[in-house]
Amino acid sequence: MFTGIIEQLGVVKSIQKESENIHFTLEAPFTSELKIDQSVAHNGCCLTVVEISGNEYVVTAIQETLIKTNLGSWKVGTKVNLERCMQMNGRLDGHIVQGHVDTTGTCIAIEDQNGSWKYTFRYESADLTVEKGSITINGTSLTVVDSKTHEFSVCIIPYTYDHTNFHTLEVGATVNLEFDIIGKYVAKMMGK
Repeated sequence: MFTGIIEQLGVVKSIQKESENIHFTLEAPFTSELKIDQSVAHNGCCLTVVEISGNEYVVTAIQETLIKTNLGSWKVGTKVNLERCMQMNGRLDGHIVQGHVDTTGTCIAIEDQNGSWKYTFRYESADLTVEKGSITINGTSLTVVDSKTHEFSVCIIPYTYDHTNFHTLEVGATVNLEFDIIGKYVAKMMGK
């Protein structure tokens, strides 16, 4: 489980394909604190640490992960939002995030609001957003500002802009989306 509060930005250092899997080597300031078999959210996608060497570590993405996320578009040098799993003895600063990406979305607009930024995204799945509800974008817990069918927007404060990979997003960028778990259960119950 995660909170959607990004701890650090990591950088992709190498990419190795093996059959249908891809092994990503990342560099991150907290690597010395990681352990083999630990879960870390990468742009909101929970991946297991399989190797550690110095300030770099390796995670493996299988075909299912590559199909449902933006990981397949990563290149050497890509900045990745990172969050270690939440500790149950702390505050839940974001919202309950599973690290299971539901789908990807496309950034269709970025509006500079003179001190903040408004990002609008479009997606194709049947998932729903609600105004003032929670959404996870590339692992970042955010509040939905505007909500339409297959489209929503969020506003980003300067701290989030500077300390996540939002400052690298452009119109047309693909992002990982995890919809609110409570909303998903309610939608499923209402559909029965």
